Amino acid sequence: VQLQASGGGLVEPGGSLRLSCEASGFTLEYFAVGWFRRAPGKEREFVAAIRRGGAGTYYADSLKGRFTISRDNAKNTVYLQMNSLKPEDTAVYYCAASASAIISTMRRISSYGRWGQGTLVTVSS
Repeated sequence: VQLQASGGGLVEPGGSLRLSCEASGFTLEYFAVGWFRRAPGKEREFVAAIRRGGAGTYYADSLKGRFTISRDNAKNTVYLQMNSLKPEDTAVYYCAASASAIISTMRRISSYGRWGQGTLVTVSS
């Protein structure tokens, strides 16, 4: 039972990346999924989340319009499309799954019990 985050890498400012979070050993469709990130020297912070079944999506206010979370249940995968990347988006990005998160708790780290290992995104020229 695990989550595998992938898709990170080095990208120039203004570029795009799509991160993937693939589940194995369980059906991700039945879980809310969140993306979080930890920038160098900073605490882990909420990025985006999607409810079970994709009924709702939630974003950090500062990222709205640039990042999009989606899910492909057939592939047991959740994606994070990141556009117009900035140097301050540089961080390790983690995906996490929650069986119990509700609208009011989707942004909380403590709501998520299953975590992937993280994928590094570096935005630099």
